[in-house]
Amino acid sequence: MRALLVTSVGITCAAALTLPLAAPALSAPPALSASALPPESPGAGPPSVRAAVLPAAESAGSTQSLPLEPLAAPSDRSMGPATAGQGLERRTARPFSLVGVVWDDAEAELHGTVQVRTRATGSANWSDWQDVETHNAEHAADLGSDERSSGAVRGATAPLWVGASDGVEVRVRPEPADPQDRSEAAPLPEGLRLELVDPGPDPAPEPAAETAPEPVRAAPVGRTATTAAFALNPSPPTTTPAVVPEVLTAEAEAASAVNAELAPLGASVIPALTKAETEEAANVAPGVKPYIGPRPGIITRKGWGADEKLRERQFAYTKTVKAAFVHHSATGNNYTCKQAPSVLRSIYRYHVKSSGWRDFGYNFAVDKCGNIYEGRAGGVTKAVLGAHTLGFNSNTMGIAVLGSYSSTNPPAAAVTAVSKLTAWKLGLFGANPKGKVTLTSGGSNKYKAGAKVKMNVISGHRDGFATECPGARLYKKLGKARTSSAKLQGR
Repeated sequence: MRALLVTSVGITCAAALTLPLAAPALSAPPALSASALPPESPGAGPPSVRAAVLPAAESAGSTQSLPLEPLAAPSDRSMGPATAGQGLERRTARPFSLVGVVWDDAEAELHGTVQVRTRATGSANWSDWQDVETHNAEHAADLGSDERSSGAVRGATAPLWVGASDGVEVRVRPEPADPQDRSEAAPLPEGLRLELVDPGPDPAPEPAAETAPEPVRAAPVGRTATTAAFALNPSPPTTTPAVVPEVLTAEAEAASAVNAELAPLGASVIPALTKAETEEAANVAPGVKPYIGPRPGIITRKGWGADEKLRERQFAYTKTVKAAFVHHSATGNNYTCKQAPSVLRSIYRYHVKSSGWRDFGYNFAVDKCGNIYEGRAGGVTKAVLGAHTLGFNSNTMGIAVLGSYSSTNPPAAAVTAVSKLTAWKLGLFGANPKGKVTLTSGGSNKYKAGAKVKMNVISGHRDGFATECPGARLYKKLGKARTSSAKLQGR
């Protein structure tokens, strides 16, 4: 098992190692109406010791977990084997915006198709059937790691963003066990459940326009989290709001404190810097020439509303960052940039409560407008261990571009954001975006454990695992991202 450096703010290392991983959400009965489903209880946590007068906003997000039921066999054999599979008939539920299907054994594969249709909140309109990506096991912690071996991890499809909904129908149909004989079906995994995720309300106003924000200048001394929340808004209020101190939970304070050298405690945004400012501020390794791109503005976990009580409290690190793996989230493209924080909160909750991971899987996320978001907690300048590229999580970082890009071109703003982010973060560790690097596989369906693999410093997920991710259209843009990233570094 790979040794990890684990730390936490506010707790001892010994205590940290005894804390369990976050468990999946408790099951809710398959209710027929929204009122029949009880609200999820908020997690408890110690209050901050800092003096303040404004309570921190609590996340109102929730997860409904509904066991699937056997479906009637289809009369048309062309639809699949005689065994129809599992699902749920149309039903009303508490409001939700993201769906996925999970099962008990994380090592089991779902050989079949998953489709859902939903009803928009407050209407009688049902969507068409939408496909849910079933091949999601490659986005996970490495085999043998503490996170993977916790006992809490489940098998899961990719999550799908469906927007504000209060009705759902789902069907899971197995593939034929033998392609030549469609009468028998491959077994479905045990414990199939439908997860309906409500991200809760946004923590602060979002940018008014769906355009990439202008570079944010360094925050002046004494700037507060309240004013920092408007740093990416192209049309800030004409009057300065009253500054009111804010109470942070211990978990939120810890997640913010690891970025304390970059932004005030509790800040919603890490401001952008010029290249000269970045080189001056960068803590580069001794002897490394500062080939570093300008630090881009980054929306913090506080900025997108991460509920820090969901994740495991300690942070896990690897030694360095040698490479970046680019992904697409496979959550679909039917979101606006104002909704991106909600998409992130939904994925985060799905990763932790439904899939049993310790935290959000990716180190960073990028939306279609080019906004960059802090992902897994632990510090944006640090080598945080993620759960994004099975077999290659050590000494790498994962960037998820929100959306599905197998047949849709990624927006230019998103590709530019990937270039900016990698130019800066890889530069902190002396990595050349146009270079090659040798990584040691932790085991995947493409490379056995221990294999030495030479790949691009900026790679797509499919370079380390036989997968469609990051989608053919996004994968084709990685060459441009490498060139632009290296140029931003001054190479």
